[in-house]
This record gives sequence, C-alpha cells and structure tokens, in this order.
Amino acid sequence: MRYTVDMDDDLDALTKDELIAEVKKLRAGIREHRDSTKHELCWHHPRLWELLPEKIDPEIAVPAWPQFLRGCLRYRESLDRQRPDAPRVAEEFDDPPG
Repeated sequence: MRYTVDMDDDLDALTKDELIAEVKKLRAGIREHRDSTKHELCWHHPRLWELLPEKIDPEIAVPAWPQFLRGCLRYRESLDRQRPDAPRVAEEFDDPPG
C-alpha cells in the first residue's frame, strides 16, 4: 500500500495543546504494545494502527501454516538472543475475552 507524502498534513493545523495531546495518545499506544508479554506478543495489533489518522483496513498477507510456524520459531529464537534474561512461563494460551 502506498501513501502520499502529505499524509501528516493534519498536524500543521493543530495547536500546541492538541499536538501535546496527540503525542500523549501515541505514546500510550506504543507503551501498550511495548508492554505486551507472553502470548500477547504474537497477536495482530490493529489498536496500535488505529492511532493513525488514516482510517484504513490494512491489507495483510497471512503466511501458510508451515511458513507461519517457521516465522514464529525464528521470532521466539530472536527473543532468546535479545532477552535471554526474560523470565520463562509455561502458561498455555487462552482465548482473550470478547
């Protein structure tokens, strides 16, 4: 998907207080995503994308199961390299409420 260079022009019309409010909203969304843990790390995060002003339904491509599972393994291996000190949990995945 391609975007125009002017996609952030809406910021030019905001007051200082509105810009500060926008930054705080974006920081809260980034923190929520950053603070994801356990099985939440593997989830699709449309709430993060909804913080953007352009309201689109992202066109995602979903890998077939074998490629997806290999990607999950590589992601999990990267966590071992990047955060070898992170606690390990044995909790099974439960469907989130809602």
